[in-house]
Amino acid sequence: MKKKLVVLIAAVIVPLALLAEEKVDLAVVNKIKAEALQNSKVMDHAFYLTDVYGPLLAGSQNYRNAAAWVVKTLKEWGIEDAKTEKWGSFGRSWSYSRFSAHMLEPQQLPLLGVPQAWSPGTEGPVSGEVILAPIRTLQDAEQYKGKLQGKIVLIEQPRELQLHLTPDAHRYTDAELAELAKAPDLAPPSPGGPMMQMMGPMPPGRHQAGPTPQFRMEDMRAMRNKLTQLLKDEGVLVVVQTGFRGDDGTIFTSSAGSRELKDPVPLPTIALVGEHYNRLARLIEKKIPVRMEVDIKARFEDPSDGVNVIANLPGGRKKDELVMIGAHLDTWHAGTGATDNVAGSAVMLEVMRILKTLDLKMDRTVRLGLWDAEEQGLVGSRMYVTEHFADRETMAPGAEYNKLSCYFNYDNGSGRIRGMYLQNNDMVRPIVEAWLEPFKDLGATTVTIRNTSGTDHLSFDAVGLPGFQFIQDPLDYGSRTHHTNMDTYDRLQRGDLMQSSAVIASFVYHAATRPELLPRKPQPKPRPRAQN
Repeated sequence: MKKKLVVLIAAVIVPLALLAEEKVDLAVVNKIKAEALQNSKVMDHAFYLTDVYGPLLAGSQNYRNAAAWVVKTLKEWGIEDAKTEKWGSFGRSWSYSRFSAHMLEPQQLPLLGVPQAWSPGTEGPVSGEVILAPIRTLQDAEQYKGKLQGKIVLIEQPRELQLHLTPDAHRYTDAELAELAKAPDLAPPSPGGPMMQMMGPMPPGRHQAGPTPQFRMEDMRAMRNKLTQLLKDEGVLVVVQTGFRGDDGTIFTSSAGSRELKDPVPLPTIALVGEHYNRLARLIEKKIPVRMEVDIKARFEDPSDGVNVIANLPGGRKKDELVMIGAHLDTWHAGTGATDNVAGSAVMLEVMRILKTLDLKMDRTVRLGLWDAEEQGLVGSRMYVTEHFADRETMAPGAEYNKLSCYFNYDNGSGRIRGMYLQNNDMVRPIVEAWLEPFKDLGATTVTIRNTSGTDHLSFDAVGLPGFQFIQDPLDYGSRTHHTNMDTYDRLQRGDLMQSSAVIASFVYHAATRPELLPRKPQPKPRPRAQN
């Protein structure tokens, strides 16, 4: 009995001792909180990246101008080595400067919409009969052969728009956070397998990542290219979409075609708000002729190199070791990209400003990465990780692979930090819990073993590096702002971004001063790219 009691006591005491060993410098935390909450500049950073330079579509001149502004600003703060770093050829650059759409018959109506990215211009206003021809596959297109010449085509089925009986914006409740903190149920097995079961609930707008998403994307692109050519051969004038969600004037946008130079240029393609799309569709279904005019002024710019923004705060006695923070700088084009992801870029800039302003002495170098082309498949961060740390296909370690302690990412909108996803790395649990403790009164309380997906921490996690994304209040990210025309400065929550800046600055400081690097999961095996 005594032996069992000793074992039981040890089982309780040892984890507590491990937690107690993780030092938290409350004097530094106090300084960070004061600077972040009383002297915040986070909304100033956001103003420039949205209202002055936005939107920041990858590959565009706006993106390059914003990257140059970030480098200039960091240098003004005394971070002298701030720079843009090329990751490779981006492909087709695109921007638009004018858009209008009108229903001409049976009534006059200005239509609320936006061109899809990489849509060519119309070379002046074009008008034509509008038809409803839902086409998702090559088989769907067969029934419309010979019927699309000179037509403006509604290419999706209209959606029934629902009455909103619950708020569009939401903060996590204590009960929801408690549920999120639980490990997911692993039995019975799901169709996605063990990895899919470890995935936590995705933030709104995020998608579960399967084992080889890039290959599925290649298949989808091949299908889209075939449909594009078929519609061109049929003589379609303009393609009109509405998407699978969005109402009350909100348009969720994406791309009409590909940035890849090898892919065909799409037809002029626009997205309309659901209410206007549905009116056009109802008229057509009732056999009432509809005519419409569209004017898009867009251009493809010369192909350019993609660039990430990189900057370092040099460390002291372990300056060859790294703590990294990051967010993606690129956005979509319908709004100004405020919550996706100027919020993340502004917070990470504020973290660098706080650490520099307070002149905190850290053993390890702190490195900022603002990533390009996240919206095209985590391209900027993936290429950076391949260049500096390891290639996922071979897992041959680069010069800095064993020097990185951790990477912290911010990309789930404007909501405050409520905790952190551990990405199935239980070894960091007591560390993260200790670091969160001083921020419980600011709502940061939850640690979960679950993984989350859809953003740049995955580039690090994929090669076995400790890469983490924070749990954030969803707010109206999924309902109003993620990839929409409503994603503007006004949707940013100042207090939330201030809180997030304080939490991350404290995490960075403690990661950069703790005696050891953060523990890692086992190194993954190489994953060669499938051959076609």
